Amino acid sequence: MSDNRQWAREAIRIIEADFQRSADTHLIPLPLPGFAGIELYFKDESSHPTGSLKHRLARSLFLYALCNGWLKPGAPVIEASSGSTAISEAYFARMLGLPFIAVMPATTSKEKIAQIAFYGGQSHLVKDPTQIYAESERLAREHGGHFIDQFTYAERATDWRANNNIAESIFQQMRYEKHPEPSWLISSPGTGGTTATLGRYVRYRQHCTRVLCADAERSVFFDYYQTGDASLRLDCGSRIEGIGRPRVEASFLPKVIDAMVKVPDALSLAAMHYLAQRLGRHVGGSSGTNLIGALMAAQQMKAAGESGSIVAILCDGGERYADTYYDQDWLQAQGYELSGLIEAVAASAERGEPLPESVLRANI
Repeated sequence: MSDNRQWAREAIRIIEADFQRSADTHLIPLPLPGFAGIELYFKDESSHPTGSLKHRLARSLFLYALCNGWLKPGAPVIEASSGSTAISEAYFARMLGLPFIAVMPATTSKEKIAQIAFYGGQSHLVKDPTQIYAESERLAREHGGHFIDQFTYAERATDWRANNNIAESIFQQMRYEKHPEPSWLISSPGTGGTTATLGRYVRYRQHCTRVLCADAERSVFFDYYQTGDASLRLDCGSRIEGIGRPRVEASFLPKVIDAMVKVPDALSLAAMHYLAQRLGRHVGGSSGTNLIGALMAAQQMKAAGESGSIVAILCDGGERYADTYYDQDWLQAQGYELSGLIEAVAASAERGEPLPESVLRANI
C-alpha cells in the first residue's frame, strides 16, 4: 500500500472517529397558534461542533475527496465560501494536519473570519463575490493544493440514502410525534446540496413529504427553478450569508424540489428576529428565510384544510452576526426598517394572517 493510500486510510479513520463521538442535532417544536392542527419543528444544526448545518457537508466533502485520492499530506485545501462551510472545513483540515485557505467575499462577518483563524485556517478575501471560484482555482494551482469546491460536489458527496444524512435524522426524530411523516421539509439553498438530499431521500423512502426551497433575494435559484435557464447570472452576492448564489450551481437540483419561494432580505431578517424572540436565542438570517418558507407552507395547508407537520432547518446560530444582523446601527445603515415586518411575521405565525404577498414570489 502506498504512503498516500495509508495516509488517506488514517485520515478517514480520524474523521469517522470524530463522527462517532458526536451526538445528533436537536429537533425543536415551535407552536404556531395561527395554524391549528399544523405542527412546526426546527432541525437545529447550530449544535454541531462548528456551529452550523455546513458541518455535515464539510465532513462529506472531506471523505469524498479522500476516497477520490484528491487530498495529499501537507497539501493545502482551498474552498470558496461565504463563511460557514469554511469554518467547518477548517475544523476538519486541522484534524488532518492540512493547511486551509478560505476564499470569501470581503463582506464576510468578522466573527466567521475569527472562527476560521481559530481552527488554523487562513481567510483570503475578495471584493467581487462572483470571483471566489476563479480565485480558489488560482490558489489551488499556485500552492499545489486541492480546491474542494462545495458548489460542485455537495450533492454527490453526501450519501442521500444514509451516512450523516439530515433527512434520515429528521424522520428518525419524528417517529413518535403526532404527525411523524412531515407534510413539508423546508430548506434554503446555498450549494443546493441539502435540498438535493431531502428531495432524493423522500423519494427513495417513498414518503409523500414535499420539499420547499426558500431562496434569498439576491439569488438566481428561484428564477432557474421557474425557467430552466442555467445561464442566469447576477453581478452581486447574497446579503443573507450562507444562502443564495449569483450563478446556478451544479449541486442545485430543481427536479427534486416540489415548491419554491423567493424571500426578500428584509423579510428574512424580520423573521430571524421573530424566531430569535420565540426561541430565546439568536439564530442566523437563513433560518429566518426558512421560517418564511414554513409559514408559506402552513398557509397552503390551512387553505387546503390539511393538518400535519412541517420541519424547517435552523442553519446556524446568530453569534456570528452580532455586528451585522443584530446590530441596529448596521441595519439602519443598510436601509433596513424591520419593525413592521416583524409584526407581519408575528401576525402570520400567531393569528394565521397572510404574509405580505406584494414582496414575495412563490411557486407552490
